[in-house]
Amino acid sequence: MKKYSAFIIFFLIFTKLQAQPASTIKPPDYMLGSFEDDYQIRYKITDTLWLQLSNTRFHIIKWNLEKKYIIAKNDAKNPGEGGLYTRIDYMTFDNMAPWKWGYCLTAYNAPTDAAAEATAAADRANPMKGCGGYPFSRMKRVK
Repeated sequence: MKKYSAFIIFFLIFTKLQAQPASTIKPPDYMLGSFEDDYQIRYKITDTLWLQLSNTRFHIIKWNLEKKYIIAKNDAKNPGEGGLYTRIDYMTFDNMAPWKWGYCLTAYNAPTDAAAEATAAADRANPMKGCGGYPFSRMKRVK
């Protein structure tokens, strides 16, 4: 019986650690702030909100720092896919200044956060076509 009790306690602790809200995770500093992508679209990103200006909001519910993706709930007032879930895969770039990192909306209309998270990752080995046949959107910091 002790074995099972220890397992249950371990499982509960592990589950609690895995289920931490986005606000308890420290996202990469290079992703926080104001940005412009290579299509001249502006963004403001915090630990809990991805704002694609002017009116598209993704409420971040999970940062997976190890696998480099974000799970977010689409704002109900978004122009499209309101209330659904998004997976945003990201990566850094070397020797591509001023572009320091890029992202891919791997899923943007998943019915649940679990479905968004289960979506296959973007192909970071091929950033020019690894986002569903398209390039990752490259991001540069702006003031």
